[in-house]
Amino acid sequence: MVQEMIKSQKMIVFDLEGGEYALPVEWIGSIESMMPITRIPHKEDYVKGVINLRGVVIPVIDLRLRLERTKTDINEDKRIIISRVGDQEVGLIVDEANDVIDIPENIIEDAPEVIDSVKPEYISGVAKVDERLLILLDMHHILSLNSEDSTWVEEEDE
Repeated sequence: MVQEMIKSQKMIVFDLEGGEYALPVEWIGSIESMMPITRIPHKEDYVKGVINLRGVVIPVIDLRLRLERTKTDINEDKRIIISRVGDQEVGLIVDEANDVIDIPENIIEDAPEVIDSVKPEYISGVAKVDERLLILLDMHHILSLNSEDSTWVEEEDE
């Protein structure tokens, strides 16, 4: 009997306010401990400033605030996920970076209209893995400044 090969996506799982979120590992450069952030003038509260990571200046956003969650103190327990989308690198402040898992593509479902009070355009899907419900994020929309503005990253041709 020939068993059909099920494709899977390798994802990094991280925590925000007790919820588990995931991003594809191909978008992740590294996971860093919290480091000093140089504040820069800006309009958006979620843009915390920039960091100097091994000689590269990288903008940092507080993912809790970007997803319109509650504000929290940024301390040494937080992590910065360095994400790459296109040519742009950005640091994402998260509560914890938990693990890397393979998620079979056949268990990824479209995001419901209302989930975890996160804007639906920020979610690419949801997956139930064992007893865990993972919210898969869409970095292109998260890095979009707003629906009418330009984005931090160039849109890919579809």
